[in-house]
Amino acid sequence: MSSSVLVLQRDPIVAQFLARGLRPHFHSVHLTGSREDLQDEVAQNRPVVAVLDVEASRFSDVENLHRDFPSLLIVCTHRIPDEEMWMAALEAGAVDVCASHDVEAVLTSVLRSVALAQRAAA
Repeated sequence: MSSSVLVLQRDPIVAQFLARGLRPHFHSVHLTGSREDLQDEVAQNRPVVAVLDVEASRFSDVENLHRDFPSLLIVCTHRIPDEEMWMAALEAGAVDVCASHDVEAVLTSVLRSVALAQRAAA
């Protein structure tokens, strides 16, 4: 796959685990720990997917990214996601919400979302 992914994760250890799981599937993985740099990172790196820790970002960040980069797939993460958070994230433009520590679930969600988007574009 010749695309990139951006990870905004508050916990640097979780960010490294996510990056390690994503690297075999993407050309590059960019990490950021700052929501202030989020828009610039997306504009500069043009990732196909952004994995956003909703504790380090806000649903307004998801809305803004979805509006400004409509083809960007956004997977949100949280320590303890619940149904209310999942609904709010989807309404803001995310494609899924996963527990941040569940790297396998995040990876599955990212790869499934990319595959669905590629099929829809074909």
